[in-house]
Amino acid sequence: MSAALPRVLIPADMIAARVSSLAGEIASQMPKDMMVVSLLRGSFVFTADLIRALHLAGATPQVDFMTLSSYGNTQSSSGTVQIVRDLTESMQGRDVLIVDDILESGRTLAFACDLIKSRNARSVRIAVMLEKTGKCKVELKADFVGFPIEDVFVVGYGLDYANYFRELPYIGEVINS
Repeated sequence: MSAALPRVLIPADMIAARVSSLAGEIASQMPKDMMVVSLLRGSFVFTADLIRALHLAGATPQVDFMTLSSYGNTQSSSGTVQIVRDLTESMQGRDVLIVDDILESGRTLAFACDLIKSRNARSVRIAVMLEKTGKCKVELKADFVGFPIEDVFVVGYGLDYANYFRELPYIGEVINS
């Protein structure tokens, strides 16, 4: 892909500071031994930083991963959520923190919440790195939000466009020319 680097919206140092403060909020509101469910692939960088910050905040999280898809290689959701990779751990009786990269339409997160609740989790809470204001299409609210953002297409810090730009240490806006 021969695209220009995205314009920086949220620099790496701001992300690091916010992840640390989010971990403090989460650790003070959830049990130490929470189950963190990372929704792959976009949230893998956020999840890795968050669980290390949770450790520093006194938590002892366990981690599992689920891959859900509604985007494919496009910039907008198809509206249909599919399980690409399911959880391997039991959610029975667990206090679960679902970690995702971005809350936009809310369909993927609502699907994940409903699925985990149906597996008899004791509680389910949501942490997202980004929340696009006014874009949610379902009744859903994230419990922990890194940054609210405008309705722009973003990449970096694990977020991608057709699997490119995940490696960027900042969150940037893709400018279509």
